[in-house]
Amino acid sequence: MDALELVRVRELEVAVRIWHPEAPRTVIAWHGLARHGGDFEDFARVLGPGWRVLAPDTPGRGLSSWSLYPAHDYLYAHYMKVAVAVLDHFELAQVPWVGTSMGGLIGMLMAAEPETASRIERLVLNDVGPELDPEGLASLASYFGAPHRFCRFGELEAELRRHYTGFGIEGDDAWRRLALGSARRLPDGSWTYHYDPRIGEQFVHDTPRDTWADWAAIRCPLMVVRGADSPLLKAESVTRMAEAQPGLVSLEAPGCGHAPMLDRRSQVRPIADFLDRPRRRVLPGAVGGALAWWQRGLRWLKGAGAG
Repeated sequence: MDALELVRVRELEVAVRIWHPEAPRTVIAWHGLARHGGDFEDFARVLGPGWRVLAPDTPGRGLSSWSLYPAHDYLYAHYMKVAVAVLDHFELAQVPWVGTSMGGLIGMLMAAEPETASRIERLVLNDVGPELDPEGLASLASYFGAPHRFCRFGELEAELRRHYTGFGIEGDDAWRRLALGSARRLPDGSWTYHYDPRIGEQFVHDTPRDTWADWAAIRCPLMVVRGADSPLLKAESVTRMAEAQPGLVSLEAPGCGHAPMLDRRSQVRPIADFLDRPRRRVLPGAVGGALAWWQRGLRWLKGAGAG
């Protein structure tokens, strides 16, 4: 990274990694569940010096604070508040958003909610969408809900290579860089991952949503990147996403599962082209989001009455 800024959100300190801090345009790049903003190093370099890339570390990950109240802070509703605080800190009224996995869902919810829809100028979802494979989700919850401890750094790197094979990472140097950015030493000299092991509690405490209604409510330009071998985002789901949002731009990344690393030209240049596209005239997000919110409220009332 070229710079680092620290943003306070209540008692939490949120680290925001920055590339090309003097660039004329800005894009938010938000990482996945157990990762951190450093994953966007190659993305920023390939995207080029015309873009300032802001990549926050979600609380509980990387350089950001760990929460004293995981059941409250490791939830999507709180991540959205963190996102708003980051946008306000950098005085961004509206900005393009590129999100991998969890980071994409945060952007999707931001773009769907009437209170925040206007802040997302356009949205790129990396191997995530309103419909995710239940078995893939269960596997994530199981893996990240348990602590991981390694006696040697090499063992941690070997486990990263096994678990993150879906990133499509190529070369020993790239894997070593991933391991260096993922490791945390424990007091007894052993190794573990950089994140708070309680981040997995979001699978227990978070409130389910009608994510297809959220998807339909979005009124900004949309793009989805899918790993060709993804166990989480199925090809059929991308088809349904396009039916609900006919303007959807899609890209399939060969040789990748969950989730493409966005570290090479073949993945980044289509995203750059999407970011450069003139925005077509659409129903303002606030109006479209308010309509979907009202419709969801009616469905909830009907369900409550039926009970």
